[in-house]
Amino acid sequence: MNFPAVSFGRTLGGMTNIGTPLAPHFAGRLIQPDDAGYDAARQIWNGHIQRYPALIARCSGVADVIAAVRFCREHDLPASVRGGAHAVAGHAVRDGGVVIDLSPMTGTRVDPLARTIQLEGGCTNAHLDRESQAFGLAATGGIVSHTGIGGLTLGGGLGHLMRKFGLAIDALRSCDVVTADGEFAVASAHDNPELFWGLRGGGGNFGIVTSFTFDLQPLGPTVLAGMLAWPMNDAVRVLRCLREFIVTAPDEVGVMANLRLAPPLPVVPESLWGKPIVALVATYAGSAREGHKALAPLRELPAPALDTVQPKPYVAHQKMFDPLYPHGRHYYWKSHKLGPLSDEIIDVVVDHAARVTSPLSAVPIFSLGGAMARVPEDATAFPYRDASHDINIVASWLPSEAGDADRHIEWVREFFRALEPYSRGVYVNFTSDDASDRVQTAYSESQWARLTALKSTYDPSNFFRMNANIPPSPVTR
Repeated sequence: MNFPAVSFGRTLGGMTNIGTPLAPHFAGRLIQPDDAGYDAARQIWNGHIQRYPALIARCSGVADVIAAVRFCREHDLPASVRGGAHAVAGHAVRDGGVVIDLSPMTGTRVDPLARTIQLEGGCTNAHLDRESQAFGLAATGGIVSHTGIGGLTLGGGLGHLMRKFGLAIDALRSCDVVTADGEFAVASAHDNPELFWGLRGGGGNFGIVTSFTFDLQPLGPTVLAGMLAWPMNDAVRVLRCLREFIVTAPDEVGVMANLRLAPPLPVVPESLWGKPIVALVATYAGSAREGHKALAPLRELPAPALDTVQPKPYVAHQKMFDPLYPHGRHYYWKSHKLGPLSDEIIDVVVDHAARVTSPLSAVPIFSLGGAMARVPEDATAFPYRDASHDINIVASWLPSEAGDADRHIEWVREFFRALEPYSRGVYVNFTSDDASDRVQTAYSESQWARLTALKSTYDPSNFFRMNANIPPSPVTR
């Protein structure tokens, strides 16, 4: 494709008809700052991020993605890629740039005989769960249904089912990719295997994945799942119990701790609203009868103030946290991978959780292990599979409380610093404003060397840099 010359300013002033040269090659919608709907189109999940791109290219298919990449390359225009637009750092948008927006691309196809699902790059967890559960099948997805499949998967993909089925990347069979030079490629164990390795954990650094194909496993449509919650006074005892329980728990058990102020949800007794609690969110990927047996050690704790563990539709369980993390609210977080929850770690967690500055903030602690831990570390670009837990310190507040942002952010940072002595790296999908050296700690030394070399091969100019960025290898750049 050859595009006419275009004048592109670095600020919004004077930018008119930026998309005109692209329009003849583009079937989707091109949205510019003066167009109706621009302000809504530039919004992402994290309302704390407000950026103003020069052009939003809402792609209708692979041809549009190819055209948009080539347009940006020919005119040296900075670009970002939007899938679910759920990354807390706001990688989906950049000031004065071109947003290559895959959100209209939500086609899906389940093959129930082969037990696979194909999802376009704009799909969310809700698409994965709805379509696969129609056939009693599932794959590991995130814990909020409006999280984008693209970002979740490319960074690894934690979820309720990971101890049984592995991470999202462990079920990934193949990807359709548009590379930084605007070419189309298939990545799988047999086609471009090194690229396939890097896409499984290396984030959006090597291309735009327009379609994912996953293997599916039998599950549901009903699972034993729900939440147990206790007053925060029981937090030390509950977390110590979790530490011991998860070591011998079967793979079918997924369990996540959460420390926060009890939210005013219908399932929460009104007497708990606004009070500090510690919760365990359980998911059993098997029969309810076996699930009750497997979760029995948790019943040895004091009687919980809230117990919603029961057979329920898996798709409903996957939407359980949706009301707590809506689009447009303001968010900021930091994260650590951790080993076993030592008494010292538990003391830090309980102490800082008690200092929470917003009733909307939370401290989820994912329990790792099981199937995800048995995948060889060099098989994918996801490191530290032997970690025991992943803690995400999430500050959240209303847009009307923007003046309190610094206070909420500082709570996260102090909490984060207190856990640094125990850190075993970071899950790349949980990075936010972290510096480049922090991104490097998301990988082992050998993985980082391999990833930077791969970047040099597929994106030597670092065109895809609006992400948790992996730069090209300095040796071959």
